[in-house]
Amino acid sequence: MSSDSKAFLKHKAINGWRLFWLISVSMSIIIVFAMMGSDLSSPKGVSHMISFSVRFAAPLIFLIVAISSLQKLFPGPVPMWLLRNQKYIGICFAVAMAWQGAFIFMLSNFFRDYYFEEIFYLRDELEGSTGYILLTAMVVTSFPFGQKHLSPKQWKLIHKTALYFLFAYPFSVYWWNLSYYPDPVPIDYVYYWMGFTAFTLRIAAWGKKQQQLTTRNAPHSGTPLAFKLLGGAMIAFGLFVAATGRQWQYPATEFLLGSEWSANLVLWLPFWPFEPFLSLFIIGLAAMLLTRTRA
Repeated sequence: MSSDSKAFLKHKAINGWRLFWLISVSMSIIIVFAMMGSDLSSPKGVSHMISFSVRFAAPLIFLIVAISSLQKLFPGPVPMWLLRNQKYIGICFAVAMAWQGAFIFMLSNFFRDYYFEEIFYLRDELEGSTGYILLTAMVVTSFPFGQKHLSPKQWKLIHKTALYFLFAYPFSVYWWNLSYYPDPVPIDYVYYWMGFTAFTLRIAAWGKKQQQLTTRNAPHSGTPLAFKLLGGAMIAFGLFVAATGRQWQYPATEFLLGSEWSANLVLWLPFWPFEPFLSLFIIGLAAMLLTRTRA
């Protein structure tokens, strides 16, 4: 990267709180213009704004998931700029979620019949409420007045839990849009693969870290050939599973919910039985195999 590009990435206008205001104000202006073009006197108009605001929140949380991994896998000025501004990008995500929360409040309070007849589902309510609680905890502990009450381990636990849960919600939504509902729109594909890529980068960064630790502690050890072959095959299978959800979703869900206890869990346990994350789970197992060494 040229020196001019590096200097640009260090410019105060796109760093820190100025970056936050640049993103959040621009996003809010677009949302306000969309509100002016929607019929907020009808429940369908408000429901449309809920979906519209999510389209700003989803790419931000996917980016946040990937930022630290990008720096580990592809160190350079751009990943470093993202890492330097991760906190402010996270607060921009909170602003987008605040807009969504405002529209949900409007729908559930001013159009209660429509909300409880057409929208409300206990598990969705639990997922959404838990997400907002974790988001609030994440934002509060991003500042010194919140951090001072936590140990480093407690802070890390809160932020990792919130990050994974807040990632899981939009990722699962777009997976279901592609794998279950008819006629997905192009943006569903974009956001699903964006989320998938973000988390696989995180898995790859974890694998690279494990390999570096192994090389440092046991420089003459290596991954058995069988593990390499099996790990490679599992990655290919994970990609296949990620791309073919519509073909296997129905039989897999029928199988996973075949037991009475599992069918009961789906009513209140967020994301159960975790079909959207099956491909990521397979690729994660593959990364464990590929970093496994001889004793």
